[in-house]
Amino acid sequence: MMKANYCLLPGRGVLRLSGADVLPFLQALITRDLDGLGPERAVYGALLTPQGKYLFDFFLVRRGDELLLEGEAARLEALAKRLNMYRLRADVKIEDARAEWEVCAAFGPGTGAALGLTDGTGTAQAYGEGVVFLDPRLEEAGARIVAPIGQAGAMLAAAGFDPGEASDYDYFRLGLALPDSGRDLIVDKSLMLESNLDCLHGVDFDKGCFVGQELTARTKYRALVRKRLLPVRIDGPLPEPGAPLLAEDREIAVMRSGQGDRGLALVRIDRLAEAGGLGRSLTAGAATVRLLMPDWADFELPESEV
Repeated sequence: MMKANYCLLPGRGVLRLSGADVLPFLQALITRDLDGLGPERAVYGALLTPQGKYLFDFFLVRRGDELLLEGEAARLEALAKRLNMYRLRADVKIEDARAEWEVCAAFGPGTGAALGLTDGTGTAQAYGEGVVFLDPRLEEAGARIVAPIGQAGAMLAAAGFDPGEASDYDYFRLGLALPDSGRDLIVDKSLMLESNLDCLHGVDFDKGCFVGQELTARTKYRALVRKRLLPVRIDGPLPEPGAPLLAEDREIAVMRSGQGDRGLALVRIDRLAEAGGLGRSLTAGAATVRLLMPDWADFELPESEV
């Protein structure tokens, strides 16, 4: 990506959370420690099932006395319902704000500097009547803007960003191996460590309890991570989501989201080792697929001996 770009993310939406108990309420539920959350720092986290399976992932940022939760728009109603199930008598108000707020991504060279965000991942500040923050997952991932509907584009254009499409950002995030809600993170199935959320600042292991903590912690401390979500480079037609990636006739991985020559796939680590490790070409129909390691990965996988 040679320019700094921005685009609306129509698949994303906002919940507004407020009330005296909102921080301790969320702290007891989600995978991320909220001690650092404030007007100048956003966080990324998830809400899991009691069995430790993925339900929702989202960004949280403070605006005045309220929190803005930015997540998958199509599932915000389900998220609000789940949070209300846990709310009981806590002083917490959860409101659907999709009709009021829009979400944009800004990405490409110099994004942080152009927005005045220079203090690393998660740095946040007021932006017009909304907020802007560097993606808490990864320094190279650009920024996200939550603003009243119709306002973000003019502000970003004035800051020197060129308009783009959501597909441009999708191709960009695939290049960084960032999973997408609902496509790479599968409801009631994906595990946090298999999806690399531990590497992407989405899980804290020192924060105390959260829903699904037992399985998540056991997976980490007993080294039970059996799969990993990895980027792939595709030569040929893009495999459909769910398509098996094969070494000869044996399934090594399953395709998740993709665009053009980029994609993500969930890889069986044991089968990858038996097939020769990273560098082994896989097939999916008429396509040849090569598994890669993300630059930010803090885990190791078997390398090809070829």
